Amino acid sequence: MLRSMITSTNTMTQLQRQLDVIGHNLSNIDTQGYKRTETNFNELLRQQFNNQPDRTKEIGRLTDFGIRQGTGARLTTSTVFTQGSLKQTGRKLDVAFTNPGQFLQVNADGEIRYTRNGSLYLSPNENGLLTLVTSEGHQVLDENQNPIIFDDTFSDLSISQNGTITASPKDGNELPQIANLGIVRVDKPSALEQAGGNLYSINAGNANINDVLTYLDGDNRQLIGLQQGSLEMSNVDLSKEMTELMLSQRSYQMNAKSITMGDQMLGLINGVRS
Repeated sequence: MLRSMITSTNTMTQLQRQLDVIGHNLSNIDTQGYKRTETNFNELLRQQFNNQPDRTKEIGRLTDFGIRQGTGARLTTSTVFTQGSLKQTGRKLDVAFTNPGQFLQVNADGEIRYTRNGSLYLSPNENGLLTLVTSEGHQVLDENQNPIIFDDTFSDLSISQNGTITASPKDGNELPQIANLGIVRVDKPSALEQAGGNLYSINAGNANINDVLTYLDGDNRQLIGLQQGSLEMSNVDLSKEMTELMLSQRSYQMNAKSITMGDQMLGLINGVRS
């Protein structure tokens, strides 16, 4: 098989992966708090072919004699955590992060996960109380990583900029119910991994978890930036995604054409031999 066919085949596989990533971004363009995945290409390992036995003469640029041939491209992906636009909803349990890098802690199947989706709801539990959950039904955790639960005795809910939820009682003689949203600031975004359902997990490796994120509790709560009655939309740029989609499709077609031409060349060679 011609080397050009091997190179094109490897590259087409990576281009197909890029098309899948672009499609995933486009399908989540209206998902609250979604962060787009960016793609980049790197060249695979090159191979040196020394075709000049006489090393006393320099040909071309000042490098080793020979030809360096690649074997295709490799796709790398990374999540872009830039701030998304804010959409006013007027709903009291909708909150939007106004500072990048801050995430809400939730309990997803017994594991702590992180999300930017601030569309929250109150769900009745088996004890007749109300549990604060996400739109996917995951429990929202407080600053001590415990579920946030309210008695159904309040008349109004308010969420402050620093993430404090206050449930005002119906009876003016009772005390309000107060809870603090569990919010963290991720200092190393590269440690975040997509866990599905617009959730992220932390892959700290051998590093200390405290070196990866900062728990915004105590005096750090003044660093939180929330806006009640709003939702952060995805940071997907439709025009940019469509441009990358067209470029990827044309690159795929070009590499497919290279394979076709290589096959035709092999056919000519076989015809000459016969």
